Amino acid sequence: MGDDTADGASEGDLEQNDGQRFGRLPTTAAERTVEGRASREEVVDYFADRFAIPPETFDDYTFWEKGAGKIWIYGGDAPSPITIEAIGMTCLRTRQEHWKPTTDFVQRFGREAGECVIELEAEEARAFAAGEDQDLERWDGDWGYLIAAHRIAGALEPIGVGLYVHGELRSMVPKGRQREL
Repeated sequence: MGDDTADGASEGDLEQNDGQRFGRLPTTAAERTVEGRASREEVVDYFADRFAIPPETFDDYTFWEKGAGKIWIYGGDAPSPITIEAIGMTCLRTRQEHWKPTTDFVQRFGREAGECVIELEAEEARAFAAGEDQDLERWDGDWGYLIAAHRIAGALEPIGVGLYVHGELRSMVPKGRQREL
């Protein structure tokens, strides 16, 4: 049959999300064929709107979804859909009330951010890296997910993702990545 894709899936299968297969994000919402799937434009706009990461930062990257709302970023191109274990790195969780960037993404691209970055002092950075929540009333920006960073050798280095609500910065550093520094 002539409507099979490179990995053997039929065109009819492409209208559903498949947790065993990566599907490239459509360029725009108008090109969406999988219900609920974010578009490349929406992802790039999210990073620009929330963190002021310039859209051109992602010119050489493709975005993929595997499972429901787990978005991956890949520095290259590949056929879509593709049945593999991983491609690039996870960068964003969608299909929930508030989109959440991943620690890997923040550590790789957080230096490009111009907004929603909270600079932590040494002791605050240590507590954050250890996974501790802390009261930090000084943040006067938007509540929600922030990039937590610390100045090292004169440069602001991203540590990970924090959730700021009601004067508290909650560390979102995954348990397996938490460190006592």
